[in-house]
Amino acid sequence: MAIKITDECINCDACIAECPNNAIYEPDTEWAYADETALSGMVTVPGTGEEVDANESHEPISDEFYYIVTEKCTECKGFHDEPQCASVCPVDCCVPDEDHVETDEELLAKKAWLHGE
Repeated sequence: MAIKITDECINCDACIAECPNNAIYEPDTEWAYADETALSGMVTVPGTGEEVDANESHEPISDEFYYIVTEKCTECKGFHDEPQCASVCPVDCCVPDEDHVETDEELLAKKAWLHGE
């Protein structure tokens, strides 16, 4: 499952540099699938089959706290043994998102999609 950041977030900035997928954003910051990934142009999002422009900017998911874009979160599968955001968070607000459960195979496929592997 993807990781989410709860409203206990203190906006300390510890997690953002740890994410290998650039799935974590500062509050009130627009995001795009292409940000720090191999994606460009029209792409099909794994799991949903939705066609999107990877370069298109999207509205911030939170204007108060750091947030994780679910479609870019792989729980660090293929990079690390555990989600790095959770391992560095001083207030334990990076937690599994029960609304977005994925298998290891799905997470690894998402990693390959994001990084052109």
